[in-house]
Amino acid sequence: MSNKEVKAALKSAREAIRNKEYKEALKHCKAVLKQEKNNYNAWVFIGLAAAELEQPDQAKGAYKKAIELEPNQLLAWQGLANLYEKSNQTDVKGDLADVYKKLLELYGSGDKQKWCDVCNKLVELYHQEKKYLEVAETWQKLITIKREEGAEKAELHQLWKRMIQLLADSAQSQDNKTLQMLLNAFEEAVNSADPVPSEDHQNLYKDFIQCLSKFPHETTKLEKACDDMIALYPTVSYPLEVLCLHFIESGVVSEEALHRFSKLLEMDSSSSPGIIGFGIKCLQEKKYEEAVKSLTEGLKKASQCLGAWHYLAEAQMKIHKHRNAVLSCNQGNCLLIERASADDIFLQISQELLLSHPDLAEAHALEGFIHYSQKKYEQAERSFQNAIERRAGTAEYHQYLGLTYWFMSDETKKDKGKTLTHFLKAAKLDSYLGSVFCYLGNYYRDIAGDKSRARGCYKKAFELDGTDEESGTAAVDLSVELGDMDTALSILNEVTEKANAGTVKWAWLHRGLYYLRTGQPSQAVADLQAALRADPKDSNCWESLGEAYFGRGSYATALKAFKKASELNPELVYSIYRAAAVEQILGKHENAIATYQEILKKTEEYVPALKGLGECYLMLAKSALDKYLDRKAVDYIEQALEFFTRATKHRPDISSLWKLLGDTCTSVHVISPAKVNVQVLGLLLGKNEGKQMLKKNELLRLGGRCYGRALKLMPLPNIWCDLGINYYRQAEHLTAVDADMNEISELLEKSLQCLKKAVRLDSKNHLYWNALGVVASCSAIGNYALAQHSFIKSVQAEQINVVAWTNLGVLYLVTGNIEQAHEAFKVAQSLEPSYLLCWIGQALIAETVGSYDTMDLFRHTTELSMHTEGAKGYAHWVCSTLQDKDNRNTEVYLYNIVQMNAIPAAQVVMTKYTERNPDDASTFTMLGYLSEYMDLKRQAKDAYERAASLLKNSEDTEKYNIAMQNYGRSLCAIGECDKAIEVYTSIPLTDFDGIVGVALAYFKKGLLQESIKAYEKALSVAESEQDKAHILTALAIIEYKQNKVDAAKTLLFKCSLKEPSTESLKVLCTLGLVKQDVTLATAALKELLKHEKGKDGIYERCLIASGVYALQGRNVAVQREVSKAIHSNPDNPALWSLLSRLVPLYTLQKSKGGAMAGNIAHALDSSYGKEVLLNVAVNQLAAGCHMLKDQRENPLKNIQKAIHLCPDNPAAWAVLMAACHTENTVVCLNNTQPKRTGLEMTLVSTISAKTRENNLPRNYIQTLEDWSLCQAITSLEETGRISEAEALCTKGLKSCPEHPALFLLLRQVQCKQLLQTHKELPDTILEELRKTVMTSSSVAAWQWLAKVYQSQGMMVGAEMCYRKSLQLASQQGSWSGKLSSLLRLAMLALEICMANVPNEHWPSLVQEATTEALKLSPCPLASLLQALLQYNRKMGARETRRMLERVVYQPGNPESIVSVARWYLLQHLYAKDDYELIDVLVENAKANGDVRALELNKKLSSSA
Repeated sequence: MSNKEVKAALKSAREAIRNKEYKEALKHCKAVLKQEKNNYNAWVFIGLAAAELEQPDQAKGAYKKAIELEPNQLLAWQGLANLYEKSNQTDVKGDLADVYKKLLELYGSGDKQKWCDVCNKLVELYHQEKKYLEVAETWQKLITIKREEGAEKAELHQLWKRMIQLLADSAQSQDNKTLQMLLNAFEEAVNSADPVPSEDHQNLYKDFIQCLSKFPHETTKLEKACDDMIALYPTVSYPLEVLCLHFIESGVVSEEALHRFSKLLEMDSSSSPGIIGFGIKCLQEKKYEEAVKSLTEGLKKASQCLGAWHYLAEAQMKIHKHRNAVLSCNQGNCLLIERASADDIFLQISQELLLSHPDLAEAHALEGFIHYSQKKYEQAERSFQNAIERRAGTAEYHQYLGLTYWFMSDETKKDKGKTLTHFLKAAKLDSYLGSVFCYLGNYYRDIAGDKSRARGCYKKAFELDGTDEESGTAAVDLSVELGDMDTALSILNEVTEKANAGTVKWAWLHRGLYYLRTGQPSQAVADLQAALRADPKDSNCWESLGEAYFGRGSYATALKAFKKASELNPELVYSIYRAAAVEQILGKHENAIATYQEILKKTEEYVPALKGLGECYLMLAKSALDKYLDRKAVDYIEQALEFFTRATKHRPDISSLWKLLGDTCTSVHVISPAKVNVQVLGLLLGKNEGKQMLKKNELLRLGGRCYGRALKLMPLPNIWCDLGINYYRQAEHLTAVDADMNEISELLEKSLQCLKKAVRLDSKNHLYWNALGVVASCSAIGNYALAQHSFIKSVQAEQINVVAWTNLGVLYLVTGNIEQAHEAFKVAQSLEPSYLLCWIGQALIAETVGSYDTMDLFRHTTELSMHTEGAKGYAHWVCSTLQDKDNRNTEVYLYNIVQMNAIPAAQVVMTKYTERNPDDASTFTMLGYLSEYMDLKRQAKDAYERAASLLKNSEDTEKYNIAMQNYGRSLCAIGECDKAIEVYTSIPLTDFDGIVGVALAYFKKGLLQESIKAYEKALSVAESEQDKAHILTALAIIEYKQNKVDAAKTLLFKCSLKEPSTESLKVLCTLGLVKQDVTLATAALKELLKHEKGKDGIYERCLIASGVYALQGRNVAVQREVSKAIHSNPDNPALWSLLSRLVPLYTLQKSKGGAMAGNIAHALDSSYGKEVLLNVAVNQLAAGCHMLKDQRENPLKNIQKAIHLCPDNPAAWAVLMAACHTENTVVCLNNTQPKRTGLEMTLVSTISAKTRENNLPRNYIQTLEDWSLCQAITSLEETGRISEAEALCTKGLKSCPEHPALFLLLRQVQCKQLLQTHKELPDTILEELRKTVMTSSSVAAWQWLAKVYQSQGMMVGAEMCYRKSLQLASQQGSWSGKLSSLLRLAMLALEICMANVPNEHWPSLVQEATTEALKLSPCPLASLLQALLQYNRKMGARETRRMLERVVYQPGNPESIVSVARWYLLQHLYAKDDYELIDVLVENAKANGDVRALELNKKLSSSA
């Protein structure tokens, strides 16, 4: 093998490893090694592949071989480290440490981050093995590296804290070097903390001082640390307490110590060290009784203070309380022995005593105690034997000798002559020594196995010492084991009755557990709560409390208890499991699943968690099935099967797991076979690995096998019942797919036998009898007698048995016993009124006997819940009612269909039904029919298509043809005319509906001749005159489509000769409107109103009538017609919407009402939002609304909402353009900068694009685009962008040179530039402008020309132009045009009057114009102009004040108008010196923010 081949093989090995093909990688590596035995990479790859294939020995050998070859290469060391890390063997930890050390050496000069990562791992490894010196040295290196890298102070602080945590675990067992490193870490951490002072720094200082207090040789550091902390935290008593304890233990009480004691008591009068210090001070001052009192009180909380016991004994001796002094000395001795466990000083003292007093029993006993505490049991044995030889009557010596034998070895423990003998002697010598009876109890319980005698000893020990928890607990436990519950309870009751709150936890706990075992959860809760008061951090106690709450049924509280237990001890898997189980019971399945998954992360194959997960997914699947979410249910079932299978892998001996697997598999019986494709683990199918996809029949069979496995483990009657139901479900499925009848019969027979077996095993279970009845009553068995007997037995077994009564009713109904069925269903309803199936039964009975209540009953079933029978029945009755066209105004129809919202309700349930039953053609037909009524055209098409496909191979060709006609009609409705024609022509078209359907499809496709032929054919088969009239109307429409108006009229008149239909009259009227034929439209409308009255077709009738009135020029009648219709039908949103649309077109003065109408339409039905919001915006624009008036309800906001709902409507974008222009104009009038500039061209482009996208009439598109262009030019002109406006005009005229509006705009733009020069215009230009305007019929054009004349001082010419605009507005019926012309004319005349021109014509013109304006509308501007005219004539007259005040104080007047009136009124009042009214006016100006009026007031008041 050449070098190239070696490289290629290594590359292939690398690729194989990347693709996880490890065996292939090994082959390539071995091929390389045959050529190059010492190839480093090959050995590394072998190590990696072998490790992944779980061959650790081979991997280890390969890595070591690679290391031998190149010891300074990283790859092999890294691989070996990964291998050791994955290994669970403890013997590799030493090797792993060596590997980490080598990696540190290799990373040392390179990647510092990886060096730090490995260092962390090495420290953790040393810490696990409790090698604290190595931990300290390695971590110190890490800190040094970080310092060299320039780590921040905060990071170093955290590292020092981590070092403290690592070394603080076993401070007592550390050597001096480790201790010094720990103390150094504390000092560094304290000094690097930031900020100081802080809570974290304070806690760190406390830990430092606590650590120092454990080492007597660090006294100096301890005192310094305490003083430093006191200086930083003068209000914290902890360092002072430690110092005081240090002084007490040292035995040297100086003046400084006494000062510290006093200071501590000042800070905390309840401090134990302070109280003890005060007692020592009293002792020194010879106040012995106070000393005893203080020392005793202090020792209650500081019982471990050896020096305090010494001082207390000394004080007691001083007052001759020798017995108390002895007890205090004993307490001190006990502490001394405990502390001497690692100290040889006391042993030295005992040896000196023995040398000086060899016959002193106490000296030998002291030596024995020391050896015993040091676990040197052979030496202790000799010492205690020597003590007994010298004083055999001392019970304690025998007791400790017995204990020495107990702990020496198993042989001595079991030796009666040693352990038992000495315990018995001790008990005999001192029958009040409670501890020896406890040890005797241990012997009898653990060695002799005599529980009765052990219980007696424990009881005796507890009687002697009521505080001995061990004896009490053991006595109670043994009493329970021996069945003597009374004794156990009496002990516990005796202890708890005497106990204070928060004490004797063991007694409360044991009694709580006793109550829990005996089924008294409420009492258990009380006792366990008492136990927790004594120790609130006992996780086991919280767990038991959770069980007690659970037993009591307080699931939410139980959940909190279990969670608390798991928080206190995260390793307590059972508590987490129980928390998940409670969440499962509470129905919080998603939370339960998350909790179970958390358990599996810790304990991967914890069977209860696997079982719980499976149950949760099974419950979720059942919930999804109830909601008819079948696909989601299948996913849940798949997951449930996976977890149950994993559980059975570990515990195949648990019957309930197999039963749950059977339940899960059987739960698919209601789902359509097409949707059941479930992946099942191969383990469940007898395979070792992988998954297999199962269909519905396979899954049901698997469920049967799982039940069989459960029965082998535990033949319970409920499993026999489940197996019988499973066989029944299998037979049910095979029947649905038309399988072999022999197989079906065999399955049903098996089902029957299984259920009979269940009944024989437990004849009192009503469920088994009910299931037996169901199977016996199925059509394939037909054993109705057995079924009846079973249902009756079920009822007898359980009186409140709604299911059995319902099934009995169904049985009677099937067998034709209607009355008995009714009675059975009635009983079921009385037992449980909300049970669905008994209502379905009553509905079926009502349907059978022809009752009027049938539809109500079926509707009630759908309201209760979803069920296929109820859904189909209700949908059938809704469709039947809808097909009867003559019942629309009946109370039955209005209640059952309209009021009860029947169509959407039936459509929803049929959607669910077809999801569950995709092979029922009739239901798809009903679904399509209902969807058509709801205008859900796509859904209707899909439903009809499915119905047709199901009936395609049916023998009933008539049903198939009807289905195809329905399908064709639905295709035509969604615009798929080609396909609709194909569908219609694929079936014989002989009946009227089919021919009319294809004719309509031809018409919509534009094949008018084919449509005419089809309609003529339909005319020949039409039976009723109404159908013929409809066809003639359709033919008339086609003729009009071909521009044959006369022919269309002829056909429509022909319709009207015999019995005119409303449709033909509507078409005739519409034809008159289109052709502007007032006579025809009026006559047709008159005839239509004769034939159609009431609410039917009210909208179309109202729309047509409005159109006719508009054609007649009766604008007010248009609005009144719609208003009249609304008065009769106030709940019809379509009429309100129509009114909102027509008001700005015909009665502009009522625009506010139009906006209100639109808002009402939207409130009644939000689906009108697209259209209505646009109309509202238009009305608001016409009414002069803007954002400064109302921030929330204004045209800009409403049109933005409309565009958001329907962004494709070009008219909405045009209204947005107008709204932006309005807002810009308003802000300019208020002397602020406009915000919405530069949008003109964008909006013009958008409108143009939207008109191209939509199929709209050409003239509508042209009008909209022209308007938007003109509006953009106007906006540009008004914002001063004259050149852009002119360019846009020129561009528009190039594409449309004969456009008068654009030409006029161009002249206006050009003229504005000339007018801005303030020069007089030449006559030629004025004449040109006049000619341009003369060709226009625009009111605004004449008003503009008037303004030009006015600017040139041609006031008479201006007057004539305004009069011309008024004339045009009157001819066009434009209310706004008339009003604006009158106001402008009045303002022109007033301007001349204010200039004091002596001519009576102008004042009379002002009066005349404003009077006419006020007739049109209560216009505040007209009132202002009249007031100003009066001011000009007679400034000081009372009438002047009255007219101006009317404008100022009239509510609702625009502020711009009021401000002008206020300005003139202020001057009038100052002229009259009416200061009282001036003050009122000034307050009004302040309230409305009229700065101009306030400034004028200042000027006038200063000059007055």
